[in-house]
Amino acid sequence: MRVAVAQYAIGEPADFAAFATRVAEHVDVAARAGAQCVVLPEYLALEAAAAQAGEVRADFVRSLDALQGVRADYEALARELARRHSIYLVAGTFLVARGDGRYRNRAWLATPEGTLAFQDKLTLTGFERASGVIEPGDALKVFETAFGRVAIDVCYDIEFPLYARAQAEAGATLILVPSCTDTEAGANRVRIGCQARALENQVFVACAVTAGIADWSPALDRNTGSAAIYTPVDHGFPPDGIAAAAPEGSEWSLADVDLGALAEARREGQVANAADWPAQERPALARARVERA
Repeated sequence: MRVAVAQYAIGEPADFAAFATRVAEHVDVAARAGAQCVVLPEYLALEAAAAQAGEVRADFVRSLDALQGVRADYEALARELARRHSIYLVAGTFLVARGDGRYRNRAWLATPEGTLAFQDKLTLTGFERASGVIEPGDALKVFETAFGRVAIDVCYDIEFPLYARAQAEAGATLILVPSCTDTEAGANRVRIGCQARALENQVFVACAVTAGIADWSPALDRNTGSAAIYTPVDHGFPPDGIAAAAPEGSEWSLADVDLGALAEARREGQVANAADWPAQERPALARARVERA
């Protein structure tokens, strides 16, 4: 399966139609390159807030409220692009209103048939907590696809090993990570998290990022990181565990991932990280013993 992860430069579209055109043009590039699974970044929907009045888009909370007016159009766009190109599309994330002044950071997965599934972000960053209006999700999911089971971990969630572990134990062999970071440290934390989860679980991890500068937005003002696709580190895979990484200025990173090769690596690899996970759960090791050196 060919996977494409976006390194999406945030723009300033004048209205939702212009936003939809930008997204459609980006996805078209990946589809024409043969991608069967396409991942767009976290907070993608906030680019559509550029069309709001200046005083609204400059206020994160007011902007989220105003953004709900295009939610149906956003979902329809995701469905249409997935159907048009016969792809699985992680359509970035949309801050979905819960009806009580609270929002969830929701990643949409559109299928080639035009159906929608979602994974909410489970652990909030400091920025999200400080907003006072975003709440974490309450369900961890794995999705059945024509290529096997896949999972989504939204940005910060990939830095926590038990989410990905549970997804891998439920059969996920590909973890899709829409992300948005505003510092090099943040980008590196996500990158390290992606590589650690790929190593621990012997799975593929594909990370999309936002890019560029958007001073008009309080959430998307600075964007860092590199779109990349990570692998186990063993026989048959790149020795650095990186199948592909987008250079600066590039819009996409693409790689062919052989989900069947994971089973062989787990059986015959130099190490058995996934199978050996329970070794660290032995009762005698549940607490570290303190000794005088």
